[in-house]
Amino acid sequence: MPWLLLTSLAGALAGGLLAHMLTQSSLRLQAGTWLPQPRALAPLALTDTDGHPTDARALLGHATLLYFGFTACPDVCPTTLAVLREVRARAPVKGLRVWFITVDPDRDTPQVLRQYLSAFDPEFVGLRAAPAGLAALLQEFSAYAGRRPEPGDTYGMDHSATVYLLDGHARLAAIFSPPLQAAALDADLRALARAGKL
Repeated sequence: MPWLLLTSLAGALAGGLLAHMLTQSSLRLQAGTWLPQPRALAPLALTDTDGHPTDARALLGHATLLYFGFTACPDVCPTTLAVLREVRARAPVKGLRVWFITVDPDRDTPQVLRQYLSAFDPEFVGLRAAPAGLAALLQEFSAYAGRRPEPGDTYGMDHSATVYLLDGHARLAAIFSPPLQAAALDADLRALARAGKL
């Protein structure tokens, strides 16, 4: 009879392992894609709106939604930030933060950036990078930003509108593509949290 008990126990363990693997592989997000293997980031060299240097250590211990944009953006940036404000208000993940990295540091001074973001959520973190650092950061996230000449000796910015989810270990965990909806993003974050991905 001991062999029967051992066989039953082995079967139960195998079944549990299979169920776990199927659950992990079947995690589907409504608004984006999760990475089964979170990707560590290259070193970050950023400055916040108070002039303090910021790096990946500031990401540790909580999930962060990261977005590249600029304050003179006429449509996609304010729309995305409004969605992220609503998601934070829903509190799908404890301590969820939002990082907004400007792709237009020439015009987005710390003061301009701080004032712009406070209109959405005073807890949003505005960040700037030196030109070389910004280029490296965009490449790190496979993101794009470039100037577009406009009449009157000025310019606009073309940029990708992806939102990146960083886990509590400062690793890229998921990518959310536009168009974003707060309900779907909220549901995805809750699913990732339940699956222990954050």
